[in-house]
Amino acid sequence: MRRLLPAFGAAMALAAFVSPAAFAADPVPEIQRSGSVPAQPAGSVHTLRQIPEACARLEGAFTGQAAEPYKFAVVRSSPNCQPRARFVDAAKARPSEAAGWKFNDVIRVPSAVCPQQQAVVRVWRKPAAVAPPELDAQGRARLYLQDEKARAEAAKLAAVPMFAASMTIEGKACGG
Repeated sequence: MRRLLPAFGAAMALAAFVSPAAFAADPVPEIQRSGSVPAQPAGSVHTLRQIPEACARLEGAFTGQAAEPYKFAVVRSSPNCQPRARFVDAAKARPSEAAGWKFNDVIRVPSAVCPQQQAVVRVWRKPAAVAPPELDAQGRARLYLQDEKARAEAAKLAAVPMFAASMTIEGKACGG
């Protein structure tokens, strides 16, 4: 499994095993998937979804272990990518429609080894009104360091879109 983005760490892995009852009444996701994800064998790392604006990729793998049946990670897609959105820890952000988040996607991945068990990844998106900088006298959009430092000190920086993802295991465990 690849390295998690620095903002996540071990808290993301521990927060991934939330009770399925907490998501019993999921809203309708923005992305409607046609067809199902093929069953994945144990030990096979697979990409669940790419989020280019956050320079991130969601990866997962069934482990074949009862204690931790599925490993889930948010991986940086490229070291040169400049993100236009942030990925935040879902356990800390607690995304909900009441807090301005949009339920973006739900991905269900069945296990090839244990067909009655599946990993369910829920992706949330918090939009932000991002406007390009005003054009200067030469018709170019420019940001000046001293102006941006002053905005940062005054806490008047523009909001950045955010994404959060959580993972649960649903179904009965095999061989137990």
